Amino acid sequence: MPTEKLELTALTRAAPAESLTVEADTRIIEFPFSSELPVERWFGNEVLSHRSGAADLARLNDGGALLYNHNVDEIIGVVERAWMSENRGHARVRFAKTAKADEVFGMVQDGIMRNVSFGYRISEMTETLDDGQPTYTATRWEPFEISLVTVPADPTVGIGRADANEKRPVVLNRAEPEAPPAPNTEKEIEMSDTDASVTDAGVAAALAERARISAISALGTRHGNADLARTLIDSGKSLDEARAAFLESITGKQEPMTSAPSPEIGLSKTESRSFSFLRALNALANPTDRRALEAAAFELECSDAVGSKIGKRAQGIYVPFEVLSRDLTVGTTTAGGHTVATDVMASDFISLLRNRMATAALGARMMSGLVGNVAIPRQTGGATAYWVAEGSAPTESQQAFDQVTLSPKTVGAFTDISRKLLLQSSVDIEALVRSDLATVLALAIDAAAINGSGSSNQPRGILNVSGIGSVVGGTNGAAPDWADMVDLESAVSSANADVGNLAYLTNAKVRGKLKQTEKASSTGQFVWENGNTVNGYNAAVSNQVPSNLTKGSSSGVCSAIVYGNFSDLLVGMWGTLDLTVDPYSQSTSGTMRVVALQDVDVAVRHAESFAAMVDALTA
Repeated sequence: MPTEKLELTALTRAAPAESLTVEADTRIIEFPFSSELPVERWFGNEVLSHRSGAADLARLNDGGALLYNHNVDEIIGVVERAWMSENRGHARVRFAKTAKADEVFGMVQDGIMRNVSFGYRISEMTETLDDGQPTYTATRWEPFEISLVTVPADPTVGIGRADANEKRPVVLNRAEPEAPPAPNTEKEIEMSDTDASVTDAGVAAALAERARISAISALGTRHGNADLARTLIDSGKSLDEARAAFLESITGKQEPMTSAPSPEIGLSKTESRSFSFLRALNALANPTDRRALEAAAFELECSDAVGSKIGKRAQGIYVPFEVLSRDLTVGTTTAGGHTVATDVMASDFISLLRNRMATAALGARMMSGLVGNVAIPRQTGGATAYWVAEGSAPTESQQAFDQVTLSPKTVGAFTDISRKLLLQSSVDIEALVRSDLATVLALAIDAAAINGSGSSNQPRGILNVSGIGSVVGGTNGAAPDWADMVDLESAVSSANADVGNLAYLTNAKVRGKLKQTEKASSTGQFVWENGNTVNGYNAAVSNQVPSNLTKGSSSGVCSAIVYGNFSDLLVGMWGTLDLTVDPYSQSTSGTMRVVALQDVDVAVRHAESFAAMVDALTA
């Protein structure tokens, strides 16, 4: 099937909400937000596939935003859960306690506002022909926000939002024509709302100049220096020259900081993509090599800018926060040794880290780019209801509150990389290095989130949080069985905490044991079910869940099993990644050790959301 590549902006769909369920006490509403209804776009009819795996709901399930009229400055709540069922996308959202959220929630309760919309991006479509008319089915798409809107779009017409108007590549699988055309070569086509085709050299030059002016103007806006942007534009400076000028202006400023700074330094997407981990590490490993330092001039300037911004000197080199969230283009070498981009992969560092964390995959909330200590209000007690006689007033009662706090704790992890590898310029090697660094950091953070001690500079993990539910196997431990799983679920349910991303987490030894343990004798039904579920709940395996615990006479052989709502597990990340190089530890083998340092902390919003069995025997 021939393929082409389109360039599409972010899109939205809007329609009246059906089957809207309102829970006034908890400020939660539940509704379907998407369907397979065809929508007419400028390129043809668009259908969103709701088959398994077509929609990537990770962003919504990672604390996605509930907005008002798609305005990113008017967040009125959070997405508690998103899922697919019966060819529809469903969402469960909770309203914030702000004046605007109260206003909108009141209109929802009164039945005045019932229109729901959502923003999404498409990465792959398939074209089919129906009576000669093309239909484009999005087989890979990602919703990134849900909105309550005052005036919805006609459900047969989509809207492209101006504030999310960045074009992104979309793989289009073309339907085979009835008559064979001329030999087809894969090509990349930029398709705009006017479907313009740029063929004339003069028009192409004009578009390039417009892009230069637009990019430099955007730099001026980000850095709050429109005068410098105008000077650079008028003097005909290239975008690379403009980036260098703005970086110089940033590092030259020594203004006093009156509030906690953001770790971002205002890099554009193009600048973020041009930042190379390899060049930075090679410069750190060879501090006396003039050519290595010159090659990494951009990376070193970025690190200095970050250090100035956050008021803290890097131990090695800072990686700007924008780079940790970038897209990396992966190319394939073809004839003549040229690199031709054929695939665009989402290789942003933070997503790589999340994918390697079992807790994040189960729904733990990752909060990146934090500054200063974080305190999240938490309600610990509610008002009390009283039965009263006629004419009498109930006794006054009040809610009780405290705070969940997070403060930065530094984690260091390392990976060994050969000197020759750092000298490579391949984008695939760049991705490999970033993946390695993300892996070692993820392992350290995941271990802390599960079983961090809370002392000796460690965060406090789930198993060491006071107040979580407990299921005891026996005086000297016991083999886990069906009853233990039910008791874990009951411990969470009895605390009214059985909501959100409920799941099991344990190690490979326990999984092996539960796969051999029947729910009841001679039934052929095992506790660990096919598809990695236990009693219908998602079950994940990480060997960072301890298997060396002690109970009574069972010394160093007990394993842990955790069950709970992983949405209530918070993982905060401060500042940005700090890379250092140790060229000595492995010098005899020609290998250098790369150390990644990151400030993180872990907290549990409600201890009652989790229960654990820590004396499971598997042998």
